[in-house]
Amino acid sequence: MTQNCFLNESKSYFTLIAVFLSYFLFAQQDDFQSKTENQFWKNVQFGGGIGLGFGSGYTDISLAPSAIYNFNQYVALGVGAQYKYLKQKNYYASHLYGGSVIGLLNPINQIQLSAELEQLRVNVNLDESNGNSQDYWNTGLFIGAGYRSGNATIGARYNVLIDKTNIYGSAFMPFIRVYF
Repeated sequence: MTQNCFLNESKSYFTLIAVFLSYFLFAQQDDFQSKTENQFWKNVQFGGGIGLGFGSGYTDISLAPSAIYNFNQYVALGVGAQYKYLKQKNYYASHLYGGSVIGLLNPINQIQLSAELEQLRVNVNLDESNGNSQDYWNTGLFIGAGYRSGNATIGARYNVLIDKTNIYGSAFMPFIRVYF
């Protein structure tokens, strides 16, 4: 009888210890996971651009969201998407869409250096006729530098891959970049 009583008490103690330990193990696991998730999103910034232009028979609409991850105060890496609609009445209509990867380096707080690889699909319909259209990929590699103040950077970038078929009129472009 004493052996049965001892076994019952041992089972009770064992069950109580197992529940107690598992509570602390799961509590530690949940804290670690939520701290990791919070730390990731704390380092992510969102930004991008919206453009709208109208003129005498001309329409330009663009949307370019992006996000970066700050590894530390000096280095960030991000991705972006882009869509642009251009139309010149009685001449052409064009859709451009694609994505980009950007790397940012801040050697000091006020200076931002950047490298951005952009890949866009270009669909151009000349004279608004389907028989006179062009579809091709356009690749750009931009090297840039700018002055940074808070979340905004103003500067210039240069497309090192520009050629005759490039969609940009010039290899040199000013920019304003804002991330929140």
